[in-house]
Amino acid sequence: MCQRALYPGSFDPVTYGHLDLIKRALLIFPELIVAVAHNTHKKPLFTVKERVAMLKRLTADLKGVIIDDFNGLVIDYARKHKIKVLIRGLRMISDFEYEFQMALTNRRLASEIETVFLMPQESYSYLSSKLLKEAASMGADLSSFVPPFIEKALKKKLFRP
Repeated sequence: MCQRALYPGSFDPVTYGHLDLIKRALLIFPELIVAVAHNTHKKPLFTVKERVAMLKRLTADLKGVIIDDFNGLVIDYARKHKIKVLIRGLRMISDFEYEFQMALTNRRLASEIETVFLMPQESYSYLSSKLLKEAASMGADLSSFVPPFIEKALKKKLFRP
């Protein structure tokens, strides 16, 4: 049985939806590496260092979670760390096509690595970092979407009264 999995993403910022998926993955795998991508194509709001720190703080009380970062292909990171399972979240049907395409591409490049799709709790199924950043820039209350320390960081970077 596979003992560890990898949950890669940009986590810009990490949300309660991400945390929900982390907890769900821990029900299946005793060890989960949550890896922050250096993907500069997305033009992240927070640096990799900031996103890693947010994830470490958010998951500090969860046994079996390791926070890391990576540059390059996720399958190269998985191979280097001897990980055979990637965790990906599916919120809405609109996520499926992109995630399915990515999973099949990863399978073609690394047939030994499987992708497992997890669905978040329904109350997080519409949540996206992009929408949160837009709401934060207008001063919205984000307390039901992110922890207070992340809301504060978002508003500090984005809110223009």
